[in-house]
Amino acid sequence: MKYLELTRNGRIGILGQLEWMPAFLEQTFGSLSEAEGLVKGPDQGFAPVEQCWHLADLEREGFGMRLLRLRDETDPFLPDFDGGRIAVERDYLRRSLGDGMSAFRAARSENLDLLRSLQSDQWSRAGTQQGVGPVMLCDLPHMMAEHDTAHRSEIDAWARSTERLRRGTMKDRHGSDEPR
Repeated sequence: MKYLELTRNGRIGILGQLEWMPAFLEQTFGSLSEAEGLVKGPDQGFAPVEQCWHLADLEREGFGMRLLRLRDETDPFLPDFDGGRIAVERDYLRRSLGDGMSAFRAARSENLDLLRSLQSDQWSRAGTQQGVGPVMLCDLPHMMAEHDTAHRSEIDAWARSTERLRRGTMKDRHGSDEPR
């Protein structure tokens, strides 16, 4: 319901925030080698390639399907998207980092196009999401933004962790902490 309570500028703002996430991935991961894309995050969190494919699959099969079903169906039941299980089943670590970023960019673009095309009466279409309860189509932009925020935090932690690893590797080779 939060989306309906936003001003026009607030709505434009949240859609802009959603639009920015693919660029964030490319800024953070775009220059990585495929090997660097396989480096796990702190506490064995997702590696960059896993982050990108998780985001792409959730965008298509989670958020994308929910948006379509809420727009097109009466009171649909929306199944959960078990990202951890899907990551293992699809073996994201064997996939291409660049392809994952592209897949997410394309899926997010489709969802933003759909959100921007909605008529005012469609925003209040409702259903039930497994593990969440009642949801309205207008709730999804906020859910998407909150999910992006959580992943940006994980990605930032990964970047800090790998920077420490790089400095540690340099120290091992050069015997000092000085930047090279």
